[in-house]
Amino acid sequence: MAKHTFQTEVNQLLDLMIHSLYSNKEIFLRELISNASDALDKLQYLTLTDEKLKSLQFVPRIDIAFDSEKRTLTINDSGIGMNEQDLIENLGTIAKSGTKNFLSKLSGDKKKDSALIGQFGVGFYSAFMVASKIIVTTKKADSNEAFAWISDGSGEFEIEKCEKESQGSEIKLYLKDEEAEFLSRWRIEEIVKKYSDHIPFPIFLHYSETKEEGEGANKKEVKEEKCEQINAASALWRLAKKDIKDEEYKEFYKSLSYDTTEPLKWIHTKVEGSMEYTTLFYIPQTAPFDLYHANYKSHIKLYVKRVFITDDDKELLPTYLRFIRGIIDSEDLPLNVSREILQQNRILANIKSASTKKILGEIEGLQKDEESYEKFYKEFGRCIKEGVYSDFENKEKLLELLRFQSTKSEGKEISFKQYKERMIKDQKALYYLEGEDLELLKSSPLLDTFKKKDIEVLFFGDEIDAFVMPMVTEYDKMPLRSITSKEALEDLGEVKIEEKVQEKFKGLLEGFKEALGDEVSDVRLSARLVDAPSCIVESDDKNAAMLKMMRQMGLQDNAPESKPILELNPSHAILTQLLDSKDTGKVAQIAHLLLEEAKLLGGGKLKDVNAFVKRLNALLQESLKG
Repeated sequence: MAKHTFQTEVNQLLDLMIHSLYSNKEIFLRELISNASDALDKLQYLTLTDEKLKSLQFVPRIDIAFDSEKRTLTINDSGIGMNEQDLIENLGTIAKSGTKNFLSKLSGDKKKDSALIGQFGVGFYSAFMVASKIIVTTKKADSNEAFAWISDGSGEFEIEKCEKESQGSEIKLYLKDEEAEFLSRWRIEEIVKKYSDHIPFPIFLHYSETKEEGEGANKKEVKEEKCEQINAASALWRLAKKDIKDEEYKEFYKSLSYDTTEPLKWIHTKVEGSMEYTTLFYIPQTAPFDLYHANYKSHIKLYVKRVFITDDDKELLPTYLRFIRGIIDSEDLPLNVSREILQQNRILANIKSASTKKILGEIEGLQKDEESYEKFYKEFGRCIKEGVYSDFENKEKLLELLRFQSTKSEGKEISFKQYKERMIKDQKALYYLEGEDLELLKSSPLLDTFKKKDIEVLFFGDEIDAFVMPMVTEYDKMPLRSITSKEALEDLGEVKIEEKVQEKFKGLLEGFKEALGDEVSDVRLSARLVDAPSCIVESDDKNAAMLKMMRQMGLQDNAPESKPILELNPSHAILTQLLDSKDTGKVAQIAHLLLEEAKLLGGGKLKDVNAFVKRLNALLQESLKG
């Protein structure tokens, strides 16, 4: 018998499970049945595709039995089984990033932490919520050896060789005294019906029934052993929509996704003709915890003729739709399809394209209910923006789904369509201001002229906007323009500063340029400012947008910094009073301060905060003299 120590993360999880205050402990049975179903899926696939296993006697089933006297509950499957190494890897360590992420969210408050359990598929370890000891007896389908895994969840587990006739795994739980409810035929059947009714393999419950035999003095009680199938074992997605109740759709979603909340929407499609396939997709109410992880888990299961193929292929839907949960079941793919073939398969490419359009159509339909769409967009709006960048085929559809705040939206988000419908007469473009801080954008001096002319400006204040929106040059045949662009000023007819004003400020501009050096690409007078003394705008250099995009992509080393243009308001008192100043030192100080002020108002960061503070303090001290 070999002793092993649990990985640190497993111990954390076990401590939570064993001491959990979680009220919904019944999910442990859902988790164990789900694992058993996965094991059956894997072996079913191999018996159809692996020559060594094609002759294996395989009858896929899950059996549940309980013993009230010994206080044991046993879940048995005829699936792929495990060898010694599998036991160590699957039941001694946590390889899945999802469970590690679950642990990272723990606060240390067991009552609060236990509420997280239902949001994550924490698998096998959830059994320790109800069991004081667990024995797993297992034999891998391609092996003659069987092993027993034993643990009380206290930090160690043991593995020893044992005897087992057929392949598969038996999990025996020794229930805690207070968990007697799970030794009831009716309770087990209730849980299976609730969570696992549509597991595509039969689940049998073994139980004893006492009945009386004989008459009179010869009457006696006899125990009769019974075995009943307690789940429908039909692939729900294969049923006709008219035969499926809403509650069944919802419960299937919960078993598929481990989500305790109901789905926002489901999309059930059956296609017949040149291609035959069925899809069942769900839109969740809330974002999955790993939505923005590079190693997110796909939650689309691929079946071929009801045979499970894979659930970790991220190519089944576009990456930006990774929040979708569901099933794709094809009649036309070969059963022995490999991952490489999947990525290049024409049939799957057609299913992916049609499914994407179908899902986007349903999301579009959500817009009819403003409150529902607002909730959806709060959770998944960033993903939709990713789609604008990556899915050229559906770009126009995706643009209709975008939402932004604006100078006239009063804190609400509006669509491009709504913006266009309320444009003023003769407006030449849709205008926007982009930055990383929404509140700073709202108070930007760059808005002054547009507000004065009653022109609405959209705010692109999400971090991803800087990466995605430069790819959008127009909406519904109308140009989309940044208000910092030269074209936007030309649209307003205010791009020119009178020559006499230019001549008047020529010396001051040169003084600013000399003081600021290579911190700016240019210093010029502004036609766009009303109240503010200065602002910065992107360089007219066509490479500036590309350099900014490279930095957004994390390619800072390869992206030299784009130098902004400093624009000055020739009507502002600070500038008019500086015209007569002979103090080049003061001019230099104010040049730096106006640049730094403009950067801060534009949501940028200062390279040297100490220098900014010293300059400001020096000017304040000077203003107090005399």
